Amino acid sequence: MSYIQGETGDWEVVIGLEVHAQVISNAKLFSGSATEFGAAPNSQVSFVDAAFPGMLPVINEYCVEQAVRTGLGLKAEINLHSVFDRKNYFYADLPQGYQISQFLQPIVGKGEIVLDLPDGTSRTVGVTRLHLEQDAGKSLHDQHPSKTYIDLNRSGVALMEIVSEPDMRSSEEAGAYVRKLRSILRYLGTCDGNMEEGSMRCDVNVSVRKPGDAFGTRCEIKNVNSIRFVMQAIEYEARRQIEIIEEGGKIDQETRLWDTTKFVTRSMRSKEEAHDYRYFPDPDLLPLELDAAWVEDIKKTLPELPDDKKARFIEDYKLSVYDAGVLVSEKSKADYFEAVAKGRDPKLASNWVTGELFGYLNKAGKEIEESPVSAGNLGGLIDLIADNTISGRIAKEVFETMFETGEKAADIVEKKGLRQVTDTSAIEGSIDAVMAANADKVAEFRGGKDKLFGFFVGQVMKATQGKANPAMVNEILMKKLKG
Repeated sequence: MSYIQGETGDWEVVIGLEVHAQVISNAKLFSGSATEFGAAPNSQVSFVDAAFPGMLPVINEYCVEQAVRTGLGLKAEINLHSVFDRKNYFYADLPQGYQISQFLQPIVGKGEIVLDLPDGTSRTVGVTRLHLEQDAGKSLHDQHPSKTYIDLNRSGVALMEIVSEPDMRSSEEAGAYVRKLRSILRYLGTCDGNMEEGSMRCDVNVSVRKPGDAFGTRCEIKNVNSIRFVMQAIEYEARRQIEIIEEGGKIDQETRLWDTTKFVTRSMRSKEEAHDYRYFPDPDLLPLELDAAWVEDIKKTLPELPDDKKARFIEDYKLSVYDAGVLVSEKSKADYFEAVAKGRDPKLASNWVTGELFGYLNKAGKEIEESPVSAGNLGGLIDLIADNTISGRIAKEVFETMFETGEKAADIVEKKGLRQVTDTSAIEGSIDAVMAANADKVAEFRGGKDKLFGFFVGQVMKATQGKANPAMVNEILMKKLKG
């Protein structure tokens, strides 16, 4: 169990997350307006989105399907009967004066997410619910010295709010939860998980308590837009609350913001309760009634999800739990690996993908979709190692060139003359030359100084510019040294 050390002993942090995930859909939740990111301000706004008098919402069936698909992917209950409610509050970027959401009867009920933690253990976090709601517009405070500009392009865009149980006990677990949820959504194709563009945002609920005590008073940190910030906000907020309590104060239930420049949480407003929003069923929308057979049809179209894929990689490819976890963390990584591994040694393929490729991509700040080395070309490199055309050491040199130029491995090997020497007489000639030049060390080796064997291997590889087949060098050299 992860505890935070305070002046008065151990404290436990209790964390629950509300993740707002933008539904992948070409149209908004209750209108036909486009949802593309980056369009000119107020260019994707219908009369419904702008709340013109008399405009009525019409549900987008595809958004409902995406929510059901997500619920199934979270192993959650799908509620065949759900209700849309009005959540009433005033803000300049909310034209209706209310948000259409779901309160008492959401479309998706209890589910779960299995976290893969850095130490190799797993932990299950409960999902309380998933409900559909419309997004608000965006207030731009930095466009004019004294005015706030409003962009309603986002107004009415479909969101899934996915609420966890307060099951997490550290910032690491919260980070693992967001990563795993984002991975599942991307596998399902229901949200792109792009936190930089705002298509996935987190409200982080944090409280502290002495181990074994009842839950403490929680504070909610709104609209955190990166996994790193989620973890930093939790660390800071837990410490802040512990200090207040240990100094004799009490925690006010409130909404706070994460300041990304000062790395502190700041008070935003006292926390609202449900009654502050005066929820009531939206009179313009009938209850949402789903057909069980329709839900079953969606279930049949679900892709293989990360946990199932991980189990298959361990079973079929005999990969370690860690390597399988790394490879399935993103669908694009898993697909790339499977393309490389097809018809080849899967362990070797895994080592090259997770080692060399991911290392170079990280250094270059690139995603796997931007890799200059295609899966086919990396497979070609592995084939050259397998058929002894090149050694593993030369392969690393070839890979570096492949990453820089995008060329095929075979072309680089031919162009640079890197083909491995497997001609026994050529290797024997190099070994004889090395032994003749180091007669004193040959005598020492034969006198029992076995450690010198590595020296001789190095000299032979140097003489052959690294091109000699290492296994053949070892075998022939040992025979010759032993006389």
